[in-house]
Amino acid sequence: MFALRNHPRSPRRRPVSRSAEADREAFAARVCAELADDLPEEDLTQDLDDCLDRYELGSKPRCEEVEYLEMVQDAIDRIERGC
Repeated sequence: MFALRNHPRSPRRRPVSRSAEADREAFAARVCAELADDLPEEDLTQDLDDCLDRYELGSKPRCEEVEYLEMVQDAIDRIERGC
């Protein structure tokens, strides 16, 4: 029996390069900028999880609140997915 690690097509983990990290950070910044454009009245930070943590439920009309929370969560999900 042979070991898969010696097989030429076995998946290998590659270390994350600095350019890949920079690409992820640039993508996250772009998503945050798009969200800020969509929500110009809001005080958004780069850490969108922090925005959700600081948000006070009931501070907006219900329909606006739902839309705001969905938009922030969608942006967080896009950043995590990387697309």
